[in-house]
Amino acid sequence: MADKVKLSKDGSSIDFVQSESIPTSLKKFRQSPEIEGFYRFIFENDLQREAYDILDRIIAHRKAKKSEEKSSKRKK
Repeated sequence: MADKVKLSKDGSSIDFVQSESIPTSLKKFRQSPEIEGFYRFIFENDLQREAYDILDRIIAHRKAKKSEEKSSKRKK
């Protein structure tokens, strides 16, 4: 599995090995080689807190956008 994620020598880029099939369920998505490689990279480089902060911002942004879209539809 270690060959799924490759970090450049200077640490400036990450290369993931991609699979050809698209996962059809959430469980299969989490077990896909790309996601497993991403999780492994985050864990091995001790980036859990940073990853959480990034995902938290993305979720907050999406919630705000969804709320804004709902309120604009109600006004019409």
